[in-house]
Amino acid sequence: MTDHVHAPEAATDALPLAGYTVAVTAARRKEELGALLDRRGARVVYAPAIRIVPLADDAELVAATREVLAQPVDLVVATTGVGFRGWLEAAATWDLPLVEHLRSARVLARGPKARGAIRGGGLVDAWSPESESSAEVLSHLLSGAEGPLEGRRIAVQLHGDPLADLVAGLRASGAEVVTVPVYRWVLPEDVAPVRRLVSTIAAGGVDAVTFTSAPAAAGLLTVADELGLLEDVVTAMNGRVLAVAVGPVTAGPLDAAGIPSRQPERARLGPLAREVEARLPERDPLLQIGPHTLQVRGYAAVLDGRLVELAPGPMAVLRELARRPGHVVPRADLVAALPSGGDGHAVEMAVTRLRAALGTPVVEDEVQRGYRLEL
Repeated sequence: MTDHVHAPEAATDALPLAGYTVAVTAARRKEELGALLDRRGARVVYAPAIRIVPLADDAELVAATREVLAQPVDLVVATTGVGFRGWLEAAATWDLPLVEHLRSARVLARGPKARGAIRGGGLVDAWSPESESSAEVLSHLLSGAEGPLEGRRIAVQLHGDPLADLVAGLRASGAEVVTVPVYRWVLPEDVAPVRRLVSTIAAGGVDAVTFTSAPAAAGLLTVADELGLLEDVVTAMNGRVLAVAVGPVTAGPLDAAGIPSRQPERARLGPLAREVEARLPERDPLLQIGPHTLQVRGYAAVLDGRLVELAPGPMAVLRELARRPGHVVPRADLVAALPSGGDGHAVEMAVTRLRAALGTPVVEDEVQRGYRLEL
């Protein structure tokens, strides 16, 4: 893939993600996440799976804001800092008196960033959950802590995620709920990068895919389905390709598709990058090959702390040998592992190139049988 790929330079002491390719599906703050991964040595592929509808052009947001303004509001749920702040700023641009209208309401913040946006907009935050989760917001409201909900008017600021459980729970309690879809996310105008990413995932050509929003995860799966590759993508992401989501809400579409994912303890970009850093290398054991240490990563090997980039053929042979260190791997198995197919001669050429690249005799011949990594 060639979509904005950045490869780190080889180093004598390999960085924790050197040799791995990590995809970023985010539209917003993608450069920030990419820089965090690049700094750890990853080759980063950018393929936004969504785009944000500009607030100034969003007729749905205007309509929702006017609906909020039509009658007094009793409670407001601010779910994200950037979303709530953007809503207030957009309303000011349209000369709609939103802040004044919300001053009489109890404003709840789902997390610290939403709380900051409430205060920054000149409003007072009344409560926020410890867990930063919508489920805890719903539990708080249903507990009666803010008074009976029946007949009360509640505005819920959305941010890409429709928050179906929260909205349905409030409506079931008898409340009138007005949803405000701030920063709606749709498929990108240019879907070529995400299409290429889908094909690469299906072929096992990336090591990890990061997701920072549920719409991005859903968008990638939608494109995979359109290309007829959904089953292949699900299979790959249950195997060699690691899915890393910023939090459980983001992982929702992956869960529904049967794709396991890893998540950091805190739903932030820094912890997300650290989760990738922790989880990718641990899947590839550090082998002791005679006096040498060897780790087989995504597109490279780390031999005695030195990163060695390998062509696809030698890489496939080394990966197959590393699956069974100390055991003879038959030539037929190595032929089957070659990415472009081939025969015994192709395996011999791949082994020759592998040995030349490693510069250390860790691959042994077993005459008439195959090859092995000597433990």
